[in-house]
Amino acid sequence: MTKQPKKDRKRSKSPDIALPPAKTAPSFPPQSAAVAERKAAGRALRDRHPLTAQGTWRAAMRAHDPIDLLIESSKGRVENLLPIRYGRMLASPFTFFRGSAAVMAADLARTPSPGLRVQACGDCHLANFGGFSTPERRLVFDINDFDETSVAPWEWDVKRLAASFHVAGRNRRFSEDDSRECAWRAARSYRKRMAKYAEMPVLDAWYDSFDLEDLIEETEELEGARAMRRKLEKSTAASTHELEFAKLAEQTEPTPRIMDQPPLIYHFGSAEQSGFRDMIEESFRRYKETLPHELRILVDRYKLIDVAVKVVGVGSVGTFCGIILLHSGAGDPLFLQFKEARPSVLEPYAGASPYAHDGERVVRGQRLMQSASDMFLGWLTGAGDAKRSFYVRQLNDVKIKVPLEAVVPSGLKTYARVCGMALARAHVRSADAVLLSGYLGGSDAFDDAMADFAAAYADQTERDHEALAAAVRSGRVDAVTETEQ
Repeated sequence: MTKQPKKDRKRSKSPDIALPPAKTAPSFPPQSAAVAERKAAGRALRDRHPLTAQGTWRAAMRAHDPIDLLIESSKGRVENLLPIRYGRMLASPFTFFRGSAAVMAADLARTPSPGLRVQACGDCHLANFGGFSTPERRLVFDINDFDETSVAPWEWDVKRLAASFHVAGRNRRFSEDDSRECAWRAARSYRKRMAKYAEMPVLDAWYDSFDLEDLIEETEELEGARAMRRKLEKSTAASTHELEFAKLAEQTEPTPRIMDQPPLIYHFGSAEQSGFRDMIEESFRRYKETLPHELRILVDRYKLIDVAVKVVGVGSVGTFCGIILLHSGAGDPLFLQFKEARPSVLEPYAGASPYAHDGERVVRGQRLMQSASDMFLGWLTGAGDAKRSFYVRQLNDVKIKVPLEAVVPSGLKTYARVCGMALARAHVRSADAVLLSGYLGGSDAFDDAMADFAAAYADQTERDHEALAAAVRSGRVDAVTETEQ
């Protein structure tokens, strides 16, 4: 893993939570050591930290109020967008789960850990996986959200992923057995894929990726596969950015303009103020400085036309995010998205990121974990007075999402298997697959433990969702639903 820089990094504010006493970091053989030595170290670690302990979660383990943590995580966000954030989280326990990565990070810090650390996603739930196009125009399946990425215990990602499947199963009104099996399959496929990587040459494991069209063919008989294929065909039939332009922009004179669609898309209130354009241009110049030389040449073929705020996701609502419209000399559009990068929710419990700039933290983590990343990834510090950190990427590059609102139990189980495989592939970039596979073993013990944890945490999520509903009813937080806007 990347070492901490010598200069001190400003740590994210740690909530007032009593954590267990810190333990000395365990020592493991280097990845250059013999396979037999690393495998034995993994088995020895399993003896000291039984797999069954990974299934432990009880409400009594918690030492904080979840609403306090949500309010704390909302500090510094755009104030008038916070009711939208809480309104989206209020929709169901599943949407609450999606928006409460900070709450779960605090909970995970209180669970047993064998001490193996990786570049973690930090917000590893089933809706943060999907298909997208690589710079080589291949369609792959992978994790696609890294706002919270940082160095942390590997099992935190697996636990959040498994729990998300159990919560989603309940949200779809699946039986408890089906919901549990979804979580179990995610953990099982993670373990088995990691075992496969432990036997592969290092470069083969590094280069591994999952072709989206192959995965769709494997699940052709399942509900939702046909819908994904139709979306895939539609997305690749025309330029993604031309499709986005038709949805988001209007042809005005002398230049096009992003359409206002309040409260979710709107222009800055200061757009007409003196110096505003200069501030935007300077911010964009700073972004380009973080790109490789060949991509700066490419981006310089476009002219910055317009910028607007765009509310996205569930967990990101209230952070300063938006879209940038660029035009080439020939008039073809390019949409970029900028997202405010705040300290990872993992940092108060796992330690500070090696990167002083949170935008760089996101970009470096994404490039490490993904099999192929958006070539427009970059970061910047905004030129405004707030000095916010941002990262930039393409707004939409043939992004394909599984239609979770219509998936049946067999489809969600298959999707769980694929997500578990993708998470193992992402972790193997920074983990020792041999040591980790030695710890996980060849039995179902780990899979069963993760399913136990997922069921217990699904119960916790339902309690927390009700706590949010109570906080809204009492006026402790304000929430507005999409229908009320």
